[in-house]
Amino acid sequence: MSDDRGFRSEPDPENPGWLTWHLNDPTRFNSWMFPKLLVRADPDGKARLRMFPERRHTNLADNIHGAAVLALVDIALFACSRMLGIIEAGTAVTLDLSVQFIGAGKPGEPCDAVTELLKETRRLVFLRGVVEQGDGSLIAAFSGTIRKPTAPR
Repeated sequence: MSDDRGFRSEPDPENPGWLTWHLNDPTRFNSWMFPKLLVRADPDGKARLRMFPERRHTNLADNIHGAAVLALVDIALFACSRMLGIIEAGTAVTLDLSVQFIGAGKPGEPCDAVTELLKETRRLVFLRGVVEQGDGSLIAAFSGTIRKPTAPR
């Protein structure tokens, strides 16, 4: 899947059932911060965005930096909304984001933002979820609101 705004998502051959989540421009924040992101819809109606934490994502305690978790959550609002069939990639915007940090995440192990839809209106999408790692160890909980993209003129 690709759109004219420079986004692409396609099956990941190394991870069956997952799609890649890319911006075509490697100089944009998403591409620079997370060179590899995967996304999928789960059978329970939730969607999941996976990052692969590296040293660049850590703080001095060798845990995933809070800013990396926040960036993952913000991207998950859009990637997961797309996987749930709510929006297309593009110019939707974050209106509100609340995150509660619960535990430390470690580099070298995939980290997932698991997102569920709370409510959708004509212009807004209300979501919540958790960031987890490994056997379900919780790193953070979150809720957020995004405004859907406006129609192109």
